[in-house]
Amino acid sequence: MAATVGVPRESCAGERRVALTPKACEALAKAKLSVIVERGAGEEAGFLDEDYAAKGAQLGSRAEVFSSATVIVQAKTYGSNPDHGADDLPLLRPGQLLIGFGDPLTSLAENSALASAGVSFFAMELVPRITRAQAMDALSSMASIAGYEAVILAAGALPKIFPMMMTAAGTITPAKVLILGAGVAGLQAIATARRLGAVVSAYDLRSAVKEQIESLGAKFVVLDLDTGGGEGGGGYAKAMDEAFYRRQRELLTEVIREQDVVITTAAVPGRKAPILVTTPMAEAMAPGSVIVDIAAERGGNCELTRVGETVVHKGVSVIGPANLPSRAPFHSSQMYATNIVNLLKLITKDGELNINMEDEIVRESLVTHGGKIVHPKLATPSSPAATSEATQ
Repeated sequence: MAATVGVPRESCAGERRVALTPKACEALAKAKLSVIVERGAGEEAGFLDEDYAAKGAQLGSRAEVFSSATVIVQAKTYGSNPDHGADDLPLLRPGQLLIGFGDPLTSLAENSALASAGVSFFAMELVPRITRAQAMDALSSMASIAGYEAVILAAGALPKIFPMMMTAAGTITPAKVLILGAGVAGLQAIATARRLGAVVSAYDLRSAVKEQIESLGAKFVVLDLDTGGGEGGGGYAKAMDEAFYRRQRELLTEVIREQDVVITTAAVPGRKAPILVTTPMAEAMAPGSVIVDIAAERGGNCELTRVGETVVHKGVSVIGPANLPSRAPFHSSQMYATNIVNLLKLITKDGELNINMEDEIVRESLVTHGGKIVHPKLATPSSPAATSEATQ
């Protein structure tokens, strides 16, 4: 029997994305998959119910979506939706697939609940960063949007303009922008700030990204530190010890002092974000300066950050945005839906589910399956599902 993909309306506060766009529904129809969408699911992203119907999707209530779908796709699933994620748990049924972001490395109780419910949960943030999985890499897609939006936020908050202007009233010097972390979000922030005319510099403990930074027209900041390569698994920056971060902060203070804008992007999967900017470092910046902390939802890279708020400390604005991709829901949904479609094509064949547990992408992104927590990083003796298995 052909699989049906269900698209519920997002219920997490402030979430404006939708997991599938009308165009994505058309792509799934070609893959022999049917789609049912909750009424109004795409409205906040700019996609109307009639757009979905025109591409062959069914429309229904939330209960109808969950009851008729083989696969549920969401932007934020149970583990990453503290507001209403638990409301969906009774609607899920054994054997059903759930695909979306779910903070699996920290939402251990939620993982166990999904396992107990018999749900197979694919976490989009765990899709491996390998060549074959690039088209499914939703973390990179959303990070790209976040990097762009962080610069737009900074430009709106800074009491200066970014570009140099030569006018009859005198010459306006360009703003100075520092990007801390040159992953996908950082590189997009560099590109965006450069397009707006700022003088941009960037720092990353991975010396290998120097060429990428400079290719975008930014200056690579060199600190006298032993990074030991600085790169962990999957292309992420690896976590360092506190002595390293303390020395890094000392050296960065002089760099930050000269900046109009600092955008921080450093995050380590499954762990609290490292503090890169202390209160004294922020105080060294001129009044009117801006810090945008992309890692706010992970605890923040700045000591002053409060998620979802703007803190003004001694004239410096520290912005801790939550869910930056949701600020551009049309294009975020477009990119995310493409990632979802490509994953669905991997796990289906001729319209039916075909989950190959030997496939690296499946193995690395599947958190729960068959009533157990199966992910290699999570299926430990300390996890409830694994303990249950070990005692049988």
